[in-house]
Amino acid sequence: MPVKKEPGSVSAFERKRLDNIASNLSLLTEAAEVAKKVIVEKPATRPAPSKRSSRPRPVKKPAPRPVRQSSRLAGLEADNETLKRKLEVEAESQAEEARTRKLRVSDDLKLGDIAVAGKKWAAGLNSLQGLVRGAQPGVRTFTEDDIKETTDKSLKELRERMGGLKLYEHWTPNDIKITPQRIYSLGLHPTEDKAVIFAGDKEGNVGIFDASQTPPELDDDDNVMSDPEISAFKTHSRTITSFIFSPADSNAVYTSSYDSSVRKMDLAKGTSVQVLAPSDIDTDMPISAMDMAHSDPHTLYFSTLDGGVGRYDVRRAPGSEEIWALSESKIGGFSLHPLQPHLLATASLDRSMKIWDLRKISGAGDLRHPALLGEHESRLSVSHASWSAAGHVATSSYDDTVKIYDFTDASTWLAGHDLSAGAMEPRHTVRHNNQTGRWVTILKPQWQRMPNDGIQKFVIANMNRFVDVFASDGSQLAQLDGDGITAVPAVAHFHPTMDWVAGGSGSGKLCLWQ
Repeated sequence: MPVKKEPGSVSAFERKRLDNIASNLSLLTEAAEVAKKVIVEKPATRPAPSKRSSRPRPVKKPAPRPVRQSSRLAGLEADNETLKRKLEVEAESQAEEARTRKLRVSDDLKLGDIAVAGKKWAAGLNSLQGLVRGAQPGVRTFTEDDIKETTDKSLKELRERMGGLKLYEHWTPNDIKITPQRIYSLGLHPTEDKAVIFAGDKEGNVGIFDASQTPPELDDDDNVMSDPEISAFKTHSRTITSFIFSPADSNAVYTSSYDSSVRKMDLAKGTSVQVLAPSDIDTDMPISAMDMAHSDPHTLYFSTLDGGVGRYDVRRAPGSEEIWALSESKIGGFSLHPLQPHLLATASLDRSMKIWDLRKISGAGDLRHPALLGEHESRLSVSHASWSAAGHVATSSYDDTVKIYDFTDASTWLAGHDLSAGAMEPRHTVRHNNQTGRWVTILKPQWQRMPNDGIQKFVIANMNRFVDVFASDGSQLAQLDGDGITAVPAVAHFHPTMDWVAGGSGSGKLCLWQ
């Protein structure tokens, strides 16, 4: 009969068996831990791709970067001649790259050597102006009914005369591709014998069109058989911003550019020489506009994209120019009073139009500047400020207005008094779409400098593919149009004395009304 055990009591044999089981489990656990450290765990296998995507997606690899070679690993010591030459080559390469970015044409040039090959330009940019906000191509904002309903007899006659200007008929605007790229600046030569138009584009090309050319031959279907003759030269390396014709020399044409230089073309000699540029080629001084007083053909005035206005006498040595910091923002346009050139009007990205007196320059160093007579602030940036011979200032602003200020009271200027806030308020404000967007050059009003008829008037492009003509009292005189205009003639200018108007587009095409 077996012996009964007391509850909780364990025999010696059972105790030994349990100890063996615990010892074996401990050995197995230690073995598993050691195996994890020695054997690398295999990644989980991917499921087989489905039938819809049997091809694995390509993995985008980053673009390879140049690997810097270690001179130490290459076995070159610090004073090794090979290493020194290597560092010199790298330094020269970096300097050349920097010079290329800021390259400008500084040598004297012969126009015959820099003529752009070919007389027929490429097609250029597509017409994208219809995509610009608010533009309605072909929709007139001033019609013949406005002229018919004019009750003032003299105004009606003026409107009929200006509205009677006709688009140049020998070639259509699409045939007169005066520059290969977008036109940024225009100038009409002062000669009254014929219309000669100069255009500058964003890549530094100058195009010249003589409107007195012999009419083209036509085939049996009245199609033009020949292209217009256009002289083209690459005188700058960046955008050409202004043309100035010397009042003392009809063959001298000055051009300014974003490449920080001003050059002088001599039409008689066929040359182009640099007259102004920073002495250090690494100095960037993009010139946004330029002007010259009719009474002083030796002094150039220019504005810069960093808010400066400068003065330079072309008879003096390079580096003698004086530059005044007149704004903390870009000065996009400025002008001198045609008859009182000591009066300067500036337009800035800081939303202001300011009047300065160049007779009173005070301060020293960077604080030296002309006397500020008055300023007016618009809701948005002001693109240009243009003086009329009578003393009006016309501005264009991104607040979709053209403002006309009246400073015709000469006694104020002669006394040199500061202008009151009331005097700086615009006399007339005209609603005008100035939203040029990315593909259209900024719209700027340009007065007829010395009109033969004595009537003060200016032109500014219309985003609906016209050119608007306004009088100094804000009344619209005409809206110039014609067949074949497929882009906004954004850069519009009057001839200084004749009723000739030119307009240049983003595709390098020229419109001319006479």
